[in-house]
Amino acid sequence: MKTKLFICLFVLALLPVLSPAQEKVAGEQLTYKLPAPNLKGTVSVEETMATRRSQRKFLNDGVTIENISQILWAAYGITKPLDFPQTRGGFRTAPSAGALYPLEIYLLVGNINGLEPGVYKYDAKNHSIVRVIAKDVKKELAVASYNQKMIEAAPACLFYSAVYSRMTKKYGERGRERYVCMDLGHSAQNVYLQAEALHLGTCAIGAFVDATVKAIMQLPEEEEPLYMMPIGKY
Repeated sequence: MKTKLFICLFVLALLPVLSPAQEKVAGEQLTYKLPAPNLKGTVSVEETMATRRSQRKFLNDGVTIENISQILWAAYGITKPLDFPQTRGGFRTAPSAGALYPLEIYLLVGNINGLEPGVYKYDAKNHSIVRVIAKDVKKELAVASYNQKMIEAAPACLFYSAVYSRMTKKYGERGRERYVCMDLGHSAQNVYLQAEALHLGTCAIGAFVDATVKAIMQLPEEEEPLYMMPIGKY
């Protein structure tokens, strides 16, 4: 009896312990509930616009989960919950044509305090992230982006994709050619300004081999890659 009890305790000790902010889900995915965003910063919008620059060299220092939470919220977070299915949660921090929100945002994790390396998809409705790839793919993406090594060097990187059909169903080709890109610009500028307010840097990247990047990211058929924004201290 004592032997069985000892074995049970030994096995339990070997099981991974999840923090209160993370939860095990099907398919070896991890979902993390992000800290609530701070709605009162210490830097003015005018100051961030005046000092914002694209940063291409990053330190090895890790980024905090609080900062990442703030940046994801600034990029596409919910500001007014709504019950309309097309908004998938409600109005966002960035405007969108018809409130259709065609963008999907992924977080590439290399060195973020409290997060395991991998690729995570942002769930704006629940302000959480779900791991969809259990390894750091930033080096592969850097190669597929014509060796832009800042992607690999940064401790974190935002990755944008688009579901064009969300726009084209209502707006046709104008939605594809104009409105999706406008949505991306709105969101990316939020990221630039929020990163600056947190004393972090970023740089917009749009040059890469689409098919290779889509394969590395294991994107669903309906999603197309658009943009990357490495994030870190500089």
